[in-house]
Amino acid sequence: MRTAYSVETVRNAERELMARLPEGALMQRAAAGLAAACARVLARVAGRVYGSRVVLLVGSGDNGGDALYAGARLARRGAGVTAVLLAPERAHGGGLAALRRAGGRVAEGGASGSAEELIARADLVLDGIVGIGGAGGLRKEAVPLADAAARSRAAVVAVDLPSGVDADTGRVRGDVVRADLTVTFGTHKPGLLIDPAREYAGSVRLVGIGLPLPGEAAELEALQHPDVARLLPVPAGESDKYRRGVVGIAAGSARYPGAAVLAVAGALRGGAGAVRYVGPAGDAVIARFPETLVSDQGPERAGRVQAWVVGPGAGDDAATVAQVLAAEVPVLIDADGLRLAEADAVRARTAPTLMTPHAGEAAALLGVGREEVEAARLASVRELAARYGATVLLKGSTTLVASAKGGPVRVNATGTSWLATAGSGDVLSGLAGSLLAAGLSAVDAGSVGAYLHGLAGRFAAAGAPAGAHDVAAAIPRAWRDVRGE
Repeated sequence: MRTAYSVETVRNAERELMARLPEGALMQRAAAGLAAACARVLARVAGRVYGSRVVLLVGSGDNGGDALYAGARLARRGAGVTAVLLAPERAHGGGLAALRRAGGRVAEGGASGSAEELIARADLVLDGIVGIGGAGGLRKEAVPLADAAARSRAAVVAVDLPSGVDADTGRVRGDVVRADLTVTFGTHKPGLLIDPAREYAGSVRLVGIGLPLPGEAAELEALQHPDVARLLPVPAGESDKYRRGVVGIAAGSARYPGAAVLAVAGALRGGAGAVRYVGPAGDAVIARFPETLVSDQGPERAGRVQAWVVGPGAGDDAATVAQVLAAEVPVLIDADGLRLAEADAVRARTAPTLMTPHAGEAAALLGVGREEVEAARLASVRELAARYGATVLLKGSTTLVASAKGGPVRVNATGTSWLATAGSGDVLSGLAGSLLAAGLSAVDAGSVGAYLHGLAGRFAAAGAPAGAHDVAAAIPRAWRDVRGE
């Protein structure tokens, strides 16, 4: 499992470790890992390190020191390394001396035309402008250099995180560096895993430097294949459909019968033993999935279920939403159900509740603009979870799952932009609801569902458009891939 920690926690761990190490040893560890990563990039883009051209963009502080020491290591291997100092009087003295001893050059006057020309000819640009304590975008003098790097043919490598992004929140409030690779030290930072900042990080490589990080202080968790495999509900020899869990789907309307079909499709592939459907789209559901148990009696008389999914395509059926919320089993609320659910009824529930809004729905629930949710996804999902006393899965380019009880927020590591298609969210709702019925907690059901859904989206699309039904059909492949089968 990947974890991400706040700047404060990282700083405290750094101080604790530095107190036990010789002076400068921690920076040398980081610089060694950074230089090795840059050497691999140069081998790919220039064919070798020797004779390649490297430009260091150096600000004040430790990130600039990391870049200078890494540049010195590359210079000793024969690279032509030039450091552009944005704050010459505050450049890291030890790193600057090491670079000069190794044969590197220094070009002062950060935003000068000559610096931009150096960048235009470079094979690799190393971004050491701002460290993890920076926020609010790049300063004026750094913007032309970031623009020049973006225009160049050079590979751009960020030191710890792209300069200008907010390490703790993933917010982008101004001009930032766009990296092809980010080499981060000790642990991931939240901004490397959450959009919009994640978009600027490129690939992320973690370099271990021995930070003593307390597990309980993690801000984010990102499940990986082994974590998901351990959580998947696998039937035992004595299992029957009730032991595996029965999920109820209250979805669809005369106007949106397809939402019901897609939610059922996701649920049938989610691990539960059976799916009960309640709603006006029963004929469409049974025609596509004859194994579904269809009822026209309403949720209260539908029969035994271990979890409910309510809301996809429900239109204005507030009565059905209210009946489902009154059930004493886990409930997933999506789409129209989010609009129709009474906030007090959600907060009053004693069984687990999982809400699955996209950014627009989350904005309506919070009473803010959609752009505010998209700019501050981490804060938004935490606020929704606290306000409703529910687990919240915030869909989008970065899917986040937050518990009302606090603790690390789960961030999904799978997915593809091709999942931005009508009905994709309905499939996810059925899938996660089925996992709830199979006995997973709301946080696990949401995060495992998002992981499988994202992976299925990759398999279904494979670089080309795919519909929601294609995503549902690919869930078994995603399941097998996670289990290594």
